Amino acid sequence: MFRKSTEKPIVSGQTPERVDSILGPGITWQGQLSGEGGVRIDGAFDGEIAVRGIVVIGEQGRVTCEQIRANTVVISGSLKGNITAHRVEITTTGRVWGDVVTIAFSTEEGAFLRGKIRMEEKLDLGFAPELPADEELEQEAAQKDDVEAE
Repeated sequence: MFRKSTEKPIVSGQTPERVDSILGPGITWQGQLSGEGGVRIDGAFDGEIAVRGIVVIGEQGRVTCEQIRANTVVISGSLKGNITAHRVEITTTGRVWGDVVTIAFSTEEGAFLRGKIRMEEKLDLGFAPELPADEELEQEAAQKDDVEAE
């Protein structure tokens, strides 16, 4: 009856923390991963990651990239690269070789990190600001008008 809800409400403009895409075990991928939403990597990835959402590196996941930028990064596998994220978690099986810049950081006993941790009060991930849906439609209409006028 008086139990506190464990579910956090989503504030307008806030990215939900859920996984939308999975790079499965046995898959090797090279390139750039960017966009909005969450991704889980259980295979091998080599490239750049910039995601407005969550990045989960599973226990079998192996990621090599110069920089990961995301709202949340959870590492249970191995990562060779730097992390810039609002929240970073390294689980007991997680291994990280790189520097971390974050607002919130947590590790479990047994986690490994070889690098520096810098905690910030505010953090700009470098993503373009989100526009409300009405403003996006107005911008698209204005761009169409500019193209037609040429």
